[in-house]
Amino acid sequence: MTGHAIDRLWEASVDLVVVGTGVAGLTAALDAAEAGLRVVVVTKDAADEGSTRWAQGGVAVVLGDIPGDTVEAHIADTLAAGGGLNDEAAVAAVLRGGPAAVRRLRERGASFDARGSRLDRTREGGHSAFRVVHAGGDATGAEVERALLAAASGLALLTGHVALDAVRDASGRVAGLSVLDDAGRPGLLRAPAVLLASGGYGQLYASTTNPGTSTGDGVALALRAGATAADLEFVQFHPTVLYTGPAVGRRPLVTEAVRGEGAVLRDRTGIRLMTGVHPLADLAPRDVVAAAITRRMAETGADCMYLDATGLRGFAERFPTVFASCREAGIDPRREPIPVTPAAHYACGGVVTDVDGRTSVPGLYAAGEVARTGLHGANRLASNSLLEGLVIGERVVRAVVADLATPRSASSELVLAAPAVGVADRGVVQRAMSAFAGIGRDAAGLAAASDVVEAATQPATPIDRAGVEDAALTLLAQAVLAAAGTRRETRGCHVRTDFPERDDVWQRSSLPISLDATGRPVIGTDVLAGVA
Repeated sequence: MTGHAIDRLWEASVDLVVVGTGVAGLTAALDAAEAGLRVVVVTKDAADEGSTRWAQGGVAVVLGDIPGDTVEAHIADTLAAGGGLNDEAAVAAVLRGGPAAVRRLRERGASFDARGSRLDRTREGGHSAFRVVHAGGDATGAEVERALLAAASGLALLTGHVALDAVRDASGRVAGLSVLDDAGRPGLLRAPAVLLASGGYGQLYASTTNPGTSTGDGVALALRAGATAADLEFVQFHPTVLYTGPAVGRRPLVTEAVRGEGAVLRDRTGIRLMTGVHPLADLAPRDVVAAAITRRMAETGADCMYLDATGLRGFAERFPTVFASCREAGIDPRREPIPVTPAAHYACGGVVTDVDGRTSVPGLYAAGEVARTGLHGANRLASNSLLEGLVIGERVVRAVVADLATPRSASSELVLAAPAVGVADRGVVQRAMSAFAGIGRDAAGLAAASDVVEAATQPATPIDRAGVEDAALTLLAQAVLAAAGTRRETRGCHVRTDFPERDDVWQRSSLPISLDATGRPVIGTDVLAGVA
């Protein structure tokens, strides 16, 4: 990689650049400001347009006031859902840090549903206890986003600017971030620390619960900067998304908490879907439920399954967001089952970090869905994501402060990634990924998807937000397909129909992904020997 002139209309200097205005990014930015750092928060859209505000279920946390529930039980549930690929130390650190992080969030103004003096709880798939705190019934993410944005009103916030690339000095350490505004005009933020909190890559698929901002920009940026990613093949599909006919783009979520309160899945003949499939039945982990729905749809030729919540009292009050989405579609969930299908929901993998958000590139950090801390493994336990954003958002700032206190040599020479990257039409990418790399994958389909993406990919220099997003989606498609093709087993939310069994002898490890000299994603050679 060689240095070249960095075009910019403007330049500014801060201590920390935070990319993203969701739970992880805003938590970190607030803590950084309180620690005395000069911080600027960058987002490519409006401040509240990320994934956080769409989170319905809640925050999974053991606060110590529910008899019989323990942090150890929460850890066990997380490990069981994660399919053997969790980092147990990371799991313990995040879950044990949950109570204090939730307390600080409440101190910043977040209001959770309560019964008397105690926070109300619900239960979701994979949990052995009622431990998910929620707000506004099923509007937890919206309340978290509201509270954090209100608390962050005094922070420097740069909206309408997409992160282009990490800028590094001659030693390879991060020295800032290049950005483009909505008109494609460049700018440079000089900083010794950049935190990626930019969310996941649900827009890699035609149908998703994610907003349009979830295009994998952060993972792509980190890979181009020399960082490693892992677990990218583990894309969690939410089992229950409102079905109103074939659709593309973000679709309304029907929170898992509806099943936690007693709703059950049925096929079009009324037969219970999950009976006998898993000991937890309708509250089985998400990968199990999503796979069961997909199988029954394939067996019967049905377009959807049905979530029967007609027996729940006070549905409209408990789940106002879901109720409104259903009524808009002409469905009354109090009197008729809700038609549902799975849709791409959450990226369990991402940029490899330690539990303090550090990546392998000095000065580059990641937190939230963009990161792979080891908490989720092969399948995220429901409502652990907001918790991770809160806890890692705090821990990463302590890491940044410690790292900035370490003396280092300064260099004025800046190195930027090569401007030309591979770009394919996102519609082509989304159709290929949805057809061949969704729930249920096989070698032939993955190869076909790779062929389609490669044929559509051309070198280009992104000059605006759409170009940056298309380049990111193209790179993520290549990386996900490489990982999915290499993992010849079924584990967590990675289902290989040609390898239906889990292989704990040769494949119980994460697949590290980095870019080779040509900019293509490759699996770490040390892992390939074990999965050959």
